[in-house]
Amino acid sequence: MNTKQNYRIIATVVALVIGGGVLTMKTRAKTTAAPSVPPPAEVEVATVRQQDLPIGREWVGTLDGMVNAAIKAQVAGYLLAQRYREGSFVRKGQLLFEIDPRPFQAAEDQAAGQLAQAQAQAAQAQAGLIQAQAQLATAEANQCKAQLDEDRYVPLAQQQAITQQDLDNARQSNQALKAQVAAAKAQVETARAQIEAARAGIAAAAAAVENAKVNLGFTRLISPIDGIAGVAATQVGNLVGPGSNAVTTVSTLDPIKANFTVSEQEYLGLARADALHHLQLDLVLADGSVHRQKGQFSFADRQMDPATGSIQLTGVFPNPGNTLRPGQYAKVRAAVGVRAGALLVPQRAVTDTQGTYLVAVVEPNNTIRFAPVQVGDRVGSDWIVTEGLKPGERVVTDGLFHIRPGAVVHPKGGK
Repeated sequence: MNTKQNYRIIATVVALVIGGGVLTMKTRAKTTAAPSVPPPAEVEVATVRQQDLPIGREWVGTLDGMVNAAIKAQVAGYLLAQRYREGSFVRKGQLLFEIDPRPFQAAEDQAAGQLAQAQAQAAQAQAGLIQAQAQLATAEANQCKAQLDEDRYVPLAQQQAITQQDLDNARQSNQALKAQVAAAKAQVETARAQIEAARAGIAAAAAAVENAKVNLGFTRLISPIDGIAGVAATQVGNLVGPGSNAVTTVSTLDPIKANFTVSEQEYLGLARADALHHLQLDLVLADGSVHRQKGQFSFADRQMDPATGSIQLTGVFPNPGNTLRPGQYAKVRAAVGVRAGALLVPQRAVTDTQGTYLVAVVEPNNTIRFAPVQVGDRVGSDWIVTEGLKPGERVVTDGLFHIRPGAVVHPKGGK
């Protein structure tokens, strides 16, 4: 202990002695038959307790929904109706808003008409293919007969059984029929190309119908999750669209997240001790009450904030009845270790004089000794004493200004 601390202790003790002397003088002035030896002063005492204490930490957190679904318009149109009550619980798939569906219904009808037209053109192209294939079959049959005639006339012409003119006519007829076969094949290929084009037209028309149906469905703004629906950000009759802000937000609140930041040193200590995933969290609300449900550590952010040297952690708390809401501030409290054999005294037993802490100790013979102590954290109405006391010692909690060092007292309590 340095000289400055000794001076502070002496000053404190002198002040207590002077205060006790003044009170004694006043008492003597008012009492005509005061005894020569005053009786021992009665003081309330408490016993120094030793116990293992959990090491707690506390951080400021912000509550947030597990899922916050922003409800936005996917198509441009005028809001026709609002179908939910603001702040109420809504179910997945529940209708929240309606956009005027008439333009989108008309677009779907038009797309359906174009699909029917494309299907008719495909049927016509199919019929054309059948006709072209029939013509090809006829042309191939005629050409086959002409080929047989030519093949039969060749030996007959060599034997001069027929004239050369007959052979030439047969050859010309065969060549003409071959040309017809080629033309018929070309018509078949054309018909097939027309069918492919018609099928592509059907696919495009069908896609247009599907797109029109999707856009028509987007006129019904539904909730994608179960949760609490917020205030409507726009009113019925307003124009909304993909570029507009969200018309409302639906949040899943049970369970609810609590985001809080810890220092890099705290994070490293918890991570190295593998304590993060075993943290039991308490939530202290703005009115000082503690949330009834304990929370669990969920995850740590992917990176440390270089500007603040801290990292965000997230805890998850059950929230039956959806009492807690996003945006609330709360303190997140957790036990991160155990302090073995901590000494506890009531806070009122410790006197703070310019940073020097004193405790009045009642010796076994009921005399007073002022002991300088080192204090640590506060635990409820008690103070942890790290130096200066032993377990089981008695300290004065009430009556400090009636005593002085070495004085005999009458202790009460402390058992």
